[in-house]
Amino acid sequence: MKESPHIPRILVVDDHREIRDAVTRYLQKNGFRTESARDATEMDTKLAAGKYDLLVLDVMMPGEDGLSVCRRLSSQGQLPILMLTALGEETDRIIGLEIGADDYLPKPFNPRELLARIKAILRRHARNELSAGALSGHSVQFADWILDTDRRMLTKADTDIKTSLTTAEFKLLTVFLERPRFVLSRDQLLDLTSGRSAQVFDRTIDNQVSRLRRKIETNASRPELITTVRGGGYCLSCEVKNL
Repeated sequence: MKESPHIPRILVVDDHREIRDAVTRYLQKNGFRTESARDATEMDTKLAAGKYDLLVLDVMMPGEDGLSVCRRLSSQGQLPILMLTALGEETDRIIGLEIGADDYLPKPFNPRELLARIKAILRRHARNELSAGALSGHSVQFADWILDTDRRMLTKADTDIKTSLTTAEFKLLTVFLERPRFVLSRDQLLDLTSGRSAQVFDRTIDNQVSRLRRKIETNASRPELITTVRGGGYCLSCEVKNL
C-alpha cells in the first residue's frame, strides 16, 4: 500500500491575533497543516504535544520574546525557524540568524513571499538531513575535541569537559568538519549553513565563527583550529576522523 505524502506541519507564534490568524489561514489554504500560538508559553505546550516541521516566530512578543525562544530551541534540536521582524530592525534579524534562525522576513510582508521562504527552508532542511550522511550517527574527532553528531555535544578528549552547541554553531562546525583544510569564503559558508546569500555589511558568519572559536580554541584571539585566510575566508586547519 502506497504511503500518503507527508504534509508539513507548521506552528505560527505571534501575539497579534489578526496576523496570527491570517498567516494560519493562508498556509492552510496552501496545503500545510498549520496551528498557532499567541506566546511562548502556549507554543511550548503545543511543541510538547506534537512534532512540527517549521516554526514561524515573531520577534516582539510579551513574556519570552522571539530571540530568546530561538536561542532556546536552537540549543535543543533542529526545528527550522522563520523569524518575523519589525521593518527596519536589522539588529534583530542579524542576531536571529546568528543564534540559529533559518531565515527572516520583515513586517509587513507579502504572503506569497512568506510561502516561498517556508518552502525553501523545508527543502533545505530535507536536503540537509539527507546529506548529513558522512557525519550523521558518528562521533568525529578533530584536534583535542570529539563531536557527538547525534547529541550535538563536544567533549574534550581524555576529559569530562563537555560543551553544547546551538543549531547555528552545529551547522557551521559540521560544514568545516566535512571540508577540513579547505578554504571557505564567507559567501560559501553562509550558503552552506543557511542557503542564503550575504547582504551588504552582513557579518553573520564572522560573528558565528567568533562564537565557535570561543568554544573550541585554546586562545580564541589566536585561533589555531579555525584559521582566517586573508582575502579568502576561513579554514579548519586540522585533521578529522570518524570514530
